[in-house]
Amino acid sequence: MSTPPAIRIDNLVKRYAAPKGAKGEEAQGKLALNGVSFDVPQGSIFGLLGPNGAGKSTLINILAGLVNKTSGSAEIWGFDIDSQRRNASRAIGIVPQEIVFDPFFTPYEVLENQGGFYGIPKKDRRSDELLAAVRLADKRNAYARTLSGGMKRRLLVAKAMVHSPPILVLDEPTAGVDVELRRQLWELVTEMNREGVTVVLTTHYLEEAEELCDRIAIINHGELIANKPTRELIEMAREKIVRVETEADISATPAHETFTKVERLDDRALEVTYDKDKLSAGQVLAILQEQGLTIEDVTTREADLEDVFVQLTGTGA
Repeated sequence: MSTPPAIRIDNLVKRYAAPKGAKGEEAQGKLALNGVSFDVPQGSIFGLLGPNGAGKSTLINILAGLVNKTSGSAEIWGFDIDSQRRNASRAIGIVPQEIVFDPFFTPYEVLENQGGFYGIPKKDRRSDELLAAVRLADKRNAYARTLSGGMKRRLLVAKAMVHSPPILVLDEPTAGVDVELRRQLWELVTEMNREGVTVVLTTHYLEEAEELCDRIAIINHGELIANKPTRELIEMAREKIVRVETEADISATPAHETFTKVERLDDRALEVTYDKDKLSAGQVLAILQEQGLTIEDVTTREADLEDVFVQLTGTGA
């Protein structure tokens, strides 16, 4: 028997009500999700990507119980989000984009209060254990408002894990934070994943998703346009880039019907973008030499997740 998914989403639709007095197409309301279906495998780090306004936050808010779906179904750890809402909620922890907790409570009090909300008996709460796990044990009794931005982010992760959910959802957790904090957060998340927690991640940092995620789904205009293992998704990018530097100034930008794009970088450097299914780098160089260029140096760049994202959505991250 195969392992059931951590999250199962089937034909999920969300249409927001139209503003009062709206006419024409606006009168139908905004369609934020249009028949989205996918599974999140247990034990994975699953990336959920898409441009701003694609529907990612709406989907997460439906799972969190903050937004009501229009139709379709969703299960969290086997529990239906409508008929088994309490059990579904206990199986998931959400780390929101916004920092949300009372600044006048200490980190320990924040976690104790959250444990109380979930009805966890005081003797069974893991507040000190969680503070140690997110490296905030030394800030146990400090006011939350005195914590740095990075500490607050880590406290949010601890808060989401108070009820020991098997699934952790991080909604843009590193937006606007520095490189060091991003590194610390990902170390924490990958450690939790190694301990068995399924992680769902939305991020605008595509290099993060490429490095961390086992599988990635991409949503655009409320529709699922890709859902593949990360390596397969990257292999979808057909384009490759060759950068060449020439011995002499380039008098005219070379052109050829097999080139997707040619960009002059300076007087003696250019980049040629081509379809790797139709050409090889060697063939590109041969064409350039046939057009009179004497090449001094060559570098190539393979496709990455950003190339795929742009190719599928027609936009940058």
